[in-house]
Amino acid sequence: MSDRDPIADLRRIAFLLERANEATYRVRAFRSAAAALSALPVGELTERAGSGRLTELSGVGDVTARCVAESLAGEEPVYLRRLTATEGLDLDAEAAALRAALRGDCHLHSDWSDGGSPIEEMALAAVELGHEYVVLTDHSPRLKVARGLTAARLRQQLDHVARLNADLPDGFRILTGIEVDILADGSLDQDEELLARLDVVVGSVHSGLNDDRARMTRRMLAAVANPHLDILGHCTGRMVASRPAGVTGPGDRGHRARTRAESDFDADAVFAACAEHDKAVEINSRPERQDPPKRLIRRALEAGCRFAIDTDAHAPGQLDWQRFGCDRAARCGVPADRVINTWPANELLAWTRRSSR
Repeated sequence: MSDRDPIADLRRIAFLLERANEATYRVRAFRSAAAALSALPVGELTERAGSGRLTELSGVGDVTARCVAESLAGEEPVYLRRLTATEGLDLDAEAAALRAALRGDCHLHSDWSDGGSPIEEMALAAVELGHEYVVLTDHSPRLKVARGLTAARLRQQLDHVARLNADLPDGFRILTGIEVDILADGSLDQDEELLARLDVVVGSVHSGLNDDRARMTRRMLAAVANPHLDILGHCTGRMVASRPAGVTGPGDRGHRARTRAESDFDADAVFAACAEHDKAVEINSRPERQDPPKRLIRRALEAGCRFAIDTDAHAPGQLDWQRFGCDRAARCGVPADRVINTWPANELLAWTRRSSR
């Protein structure tokens, strides 16, 4: 009897494909096969594999069936072995040390908004990566393309997270949060009462990205001064092409491969305000964002800002993208003690509640 778990192997392949920013259909093939096979009665998986009938099941194709057969034979599937051999980014010592210091991720999405996976699946992937916490930051109401959460849906999510936390492994927790839109006047797109209840609030500009310099600066300064905001998300809004044309990443509803110039704003004024109000500047790890660019990370560091190195993950495998943000942060000289998600959860919460909301 093989000690390998073929369903775990399929899920690991899906995870590595997500991390490599591969096309959605490839990831879906392995996740769908894992879901179909996990629903089989005990013994039927082995019986079907032995008789060559796995591909009769909806969601199981030739490639995934071959992986299952190899796994049942006690072998690491060839597909998995190849992915493992070519995975990831080799980090230098400084970036690796920064990655090792991170205890959590302050920006990720679930299928409650434009993510592709349930909250629990995202949380369990974070556990596997060694995180102590994640902050769930689904979108706010006005970002309709991303199925932003109304106040009523956000309240439902808070109850759901409380139930999930009761069943998650000891030493890990989901912190409540939101990626709230910074509106044209700098206000935040959610009820103040709800923002006050959340553990962490990330504020980002998603519309009017071509506003003139003075207007965008006023908008961002107003948001940074808001006591509910903790982290300024992907501050330039830029997109750098890193996906093949026409490929959408797993779970990224509304996201498309494209380039977009940086928004124009007075970075020195905004970073000075972040330092004054003790708000963190996000170093967004998504390959197509790489936001802010390194020159602005250095200016934020010189201004005395704190940072959050986040993935903005929309699928489980993307939770391992923090390595990209750590690499960029280390190249800019960002020390671990200036990064808020190197703190344990209780210290992070003491900081976000410093203003009593």
